[in-house]
Amino acid sequence: MITIKDKQILIDGQARVILAGEIHYFRLKRAEWQDRITKLKEAGCNAVASYIPWLCHEQYEGRVDLEGRTLPELDLGAFIDLCKDNGLYFFVRPGPFIMAEMKNEGLPFWLYTKHPEIVPLSWDGQPVPTHTVDYLAPTFLQEVRRWYSHVMGIIAPRLYTRGGNIIAVQLDNEVGMLSWVSNRPDLTTNVLADFTGWLKHHYTSAALKTRYPFALDNTQIRDAELRSPKENFATALRHDLGYYMRDRFARYVSTLRSYAEEFGVTGVPFIINVHGTDAGRGLSFPIGISQLYEAYTRVPGYIAGSDHYLGELQISNFQDLYLMNAFMDAVNLPDQPLTSVEFESGDGDYGGSNSSRHDPSTTDFKIRMCMAQGNKLLSYYLFSGGINYLLPELVHDGNDRIAFTGERHGFAAPVNPEGKINYSYWPLARANKAISAVADKLATMYEEHDSLAFAFIPDYYMTEYRYPSSTGMNEIVRSLEASRGRDAWEAVARAMLLACYRFGALDVQNGRLDPQSTPVLVLPSARYMDRALQDKLVNYLQAGGKLLLYGEVPLFDMEGQPANMLARTLGLKPAGAREATHRYFLSLRAEGWAAPRPEVRTDRACFYEPARGEVLLRASGTGEACGFDIQVGQGRAVIISAAYPCDVSLFRTILERLGAQAALDHHCEDNGIFMTTSATATGERLLHILNLDGFDKEIYITEYGQPLFEGRSLLLRRREGLMLPLNLSIGDTRIVYSTAEIAGRTEGTIEFRLTQAQDTIVIVSPQALAPGQDYDVERHGDRQFITPRKSAALDDRLILRLEA
Repeated sequence: MITIKDKQILIDGQARVILAGEIHYFRLKRAEWQDRITKLKEAGCNAVASYIPWLCHEQYEGRVDLEGRTLPELDLGAFIDLCKDNGLYFFVRPGPFIMAEMKNEGLPFWLYTKHPEIVPLSWDGQPVPTHTVDYLAPTFLQEVRRWYSHVMGIIAPRLYTRGGNIIAVQLDNEVGMLSWVSNRPDLTTNVLADFTGWLKHHYTSAALKTRYPFALDNTQIRDAELRSPKENFATALRHDLGYYMRDRFARYVSTLRSYAEEFGVTGVPFIINVHGTDAGRGLSFPIGISQLYEAYTRVPGYIAGSDHYLGELQISNFQDLYLMNAFMDAVNLPDQPLTSVEFESGDGDYGGSNSSRHDPSTTDFKIRMCMAQGNKLLSYYLFSGGINYLLPELVHDGNDRIAFTGERHGFAAPVNPEGKINYSYWPLARANKAISAVADKLATMYEEHDSLAFAFIPDYYMTEYRYPSSTGMNEIVRSLEASRGRDAWEAVARAMLLACYRFGALDVQNGRLDPQSTPVLVLPSARYMDRALQDKLVNYLQAGGKLLLYGEVPLFDMEGQPANMLARTLGLKPAGAREATHRYFLSLRAEGWAAPRPEVRTDRACFYEPARGEVLLRASGTGEACGFDIQVGQGRAVIISAAYPCDVSLFRTILERLGAQAALDHHCEDNGIFMTTSATATGERLLHILNLDGFDKEIYITEYGQPLFEGRSLLLRRREGLMLPLNLSIGDTRIVYSTAEIAGRTEGTIEFRLTQAQDTIVIVSPQALAPGQDYDVERHGDRQFITPRKSAALDDRLILRLEA
């Protein structure tokens, strides 16, 4: 039995961490399957994941081959069974869309020829430039149901609940992504008729006549108007279309689930993957959350999994991954765990041209951060490369193969297309070993947080569609993009993490906001904000909440209508804005309790005239104010309405004045350190540390002002990650603390990875340690202090043996 409860994945009642690797059976010769599976097991994975490409299994309409009749490597059941024979779980991804660089994103060629009506039109009635389709087109759904009838016939008997090894089934892939990245919403007549029905359900007839001043019931007029919206209703359309598409995607996913269940797939979670990283950053990732969160939160039985491609995890983007995880957790249902179903692994040379080469620490860092934040399933994509075989019938598209990446696919994977291991394999295996050694603990752990939260507003990321010619649409989107992400993430979020704050995110749009559960709220804010949310923030402040608002103070609602209730409550009157140019060097100077502080350059600032409170920042030369400390009722707000840089000291001071203290501190002036803790319900803990820089650092860690590790310092080597136990039990042995990382466990032994020139391990156990040549033991009361006789630099493996 597989259940999702308390953010855990329970298999037969036991909480599990799933470490999967994606192997595309259809891109490998059947004789190669076992070799790749063996390498996956040796890398520490306990599960295999794979897409199932409709394009390959039904290349000709009605001739479905899932048994390997046409090609031996298409025997899906045999591959899943072989994984089971190797003691591995299976995570299956049957589409219909799979992407994976496949032609038509994995849909058969004949589908588009037979059903041209499923290809969407978009803005101005133009065909979409991608291979997306109208998800709810009746003919498309009929074909999908037939595909599911075949593929679920292979999957259903192999479910874990029926004695097989399949523990999760993904429905479709990256739903809505193609229309978003191309800014081409699906606007077929079928979609617009459905949209009209949605509008009539959500608005009165009178309201609709005001919002859309044309004949919605006249198909020809309606289609023309909505595809080429006029300015008098464009902002309303942007708002309504975003909300409608969330509902449409949710209904599509629900339909796929009903097909899967119809053909026997029950008792395992259905997974929806969330897309959105771009160019090594996560700034656009929440767009995927905004598009899809209704698809996996309306009813139980779903898990959301991230797709993330961030490249190197370093000081420039580590906050992106942290916020991605936090935002996903913010919209998840209480039982839904964090997972990543496309967890980037490999060396990053995706073109096979030796143009990119990730540091070996890259995957290790990302694994460690995700585990620290509570991820329970990671699926490494792509674990093994393969070969794109030729289509049986030429399509004359330049390569006539199943995918557009050429003959070889997965150049960057830890195991390349020919089965050769590259350098990225070993750091992945080492990280998996560290995770597996404490997997039973991590399976139930949650990240500990300080008394603050980072605000997530889904509608701030509902920016995937805007009519190119609409001034109103594009102005709203520009404001949201400027205020929600880069500056707030790179200044505030990065400073918070570098100051050792541990925090989650709160969906302030849909969730509860009160000072008791969220004493301090950090809010990236734009010029536009929903009226109801502004009212919620006003009530929060008046009831005693503390707010750090970074960005613009909202003056309009999300459709561009005047709405300034938050600004009025704060007593702030708009007083213009300035932007830096190559001839105007906009600079800010601090005053009040924010001073003394050096004057700093900035790209832009919004100015306000305060009715009360203390001014903290002004433009140099003009004296215009863009930083404020204001009392509101029983609460307090600090507003920074300029693109202020990542000044760790300033933001720490702001948060401390608002009442949020960081419990942890590493006392290292060089910064560049990520640190957090995770814990079980019984108080067993792990301390997670990443040195994001390329040089060694000595740190001295305190918690609530008290030293950890009894006051000794730690040397963090360059680009090193640590996961150190605090009050963590292994059987009857409790590890009080250790500067070495747990690396393995067997009956009567605990293996450690040494990290220091002189490590210290302190345990309490009813069993004495057996004498060993690699360590000394001293007893002080009930504690045994273990001192290794070797340095981590020479030999980092230490095995402690407990006497029977």
